[in-house]
Amino acid sequence: MTPLRSSILLDHDATSVWQVIRDVPNISRWFPGMVSSTGDQRRRTVVLSDGSALIEEIVTLDDGLRRMQYRAVDGDLPIDDHLGTVDVFEIDAARTLVAYSTEIEPPELADAFHTAIEEAVQNLPKYLST
Repeated sequence: MTPLRSSILLDHDATSVWQVIRDVPNISRWFPGMVSSTGDQRRRTVVLSDGSALIEEIVTLDDGLRRMQYRAVDGDLPIDDHLGTVDVFEIDAARTLVAYSTEIEPPELADAFHTAIEEAVQNLPKYLST
């Protein structure tokens, strides 16, 4: 699979950042490439800005590690294999590192996914400030 990673250092506490990430069904609130998202803590459906839908299963939602992982399991895109991981690391009481990594197959989808994930990560400070 093709690995991708985006990260950002945020001037926000890790607990606040983790609350945003762990709110699995509401990812479209901070992920600009998505127009809607629904579901629960085990499964969600996201609709992308081009109208494509993806069904994702939540693999890991670990409050202790502050890690959320999900797999695209169905939908409109020709994804053969996919695993997304979002880790939230406390740097100190007021700073947090978010690392968003993805592995995807086929490799032809990597550029589009990397662009979308990078936009989402860069949007987090704006979302957290609202």
